[in-house]
Amino acid sequence: MSVSLARALHGRRAFGRAGFVPFLVAGDPSYAASLRAARALIAAGADILEVGVPFSDPVADGPVIQAAGQRALAKGMTLKKAAGFVNDLRRGGVTVPVVLFTYLNPILRMGTKHFARLCGRSGVSAVLIVDLPIEESTATEGVLARAGVELVPLASPTTTDERLSRIGRAFGTAVYYVSREGVTGVRKGLAPGLAKRIAHVKKLTGKPLMVGFGVAEPSQARALAPYADGVVVGSALVLAGASGAGDVSRLAKRLVKALEI
Repeated sequence: MSVSLARALHGRRAFGRAGFVPFLVAGDPSYAASLRAARALIAAGADILEVGVPFSDPVADGPVIQAAGQRALAKGMTLKKAAGFVNDLRRGGVTVPVVLFTYLNPILRMGTKHFARLCGRSGVSAVLIVDLPIEESTATEGVLARAGVELVPLASPTTTDERLSRIGRAFGTAVYYVSREGVTGVRKGLAPGLAKRIAHVKKLTGKPLMVGFGVAEPSQARALAPYADGVVVGSALVLAGASGAGDVSRLAKRLVKALEI
């Protein structure tokens, strides 16, 4: 079983850089190609891997990840197969924490208990359910915890102090912080006041933060590294993946270098 998200992030910080948290969509552009990309990301220095489960109505995803999800769905990717994707990584020797990034509807269709058992058997370390609010998460958290799986809470620029404190008291060892309003995607620069906001969120939750949404370039990763415990890069890597694992590896290595403190 892999270590907790918090332990992975703290361990990396102790060695002089922020954690590298790459995202890919399982099954895009094909199952085999996404496996190669995942292995390339691990080899490049990923500390935590986020595996996206394609969904037909991905309200939090920008155009790049939406298109990747549609390609994966067209080739038959499902929630069950995405868990199998993680299992294949584990059987190939991958030990870093793997987060399954999904929406609530496929879990409810499968059944939460069945889903939790599947995650536990497949080696999923944590689950991030984009559209599950903290007020409705207690039962799901408990079912996942019994299977040895973390539930990752989300916070954003609009999350109130009261909710941040509640996140700190509740589930998961780390928080995914959405760095700006809107959907995922490649953008220039970082949101104004982000460093101050990160410090505030960390203070109220008492947990390390994985910061994502809009981080695409090494310069952005470098700017975030002193403040974020982990830096999430998604759309830029998904775009690189369309050209093959070699392009993914080259970008990932540049990002890892930029995260050194």
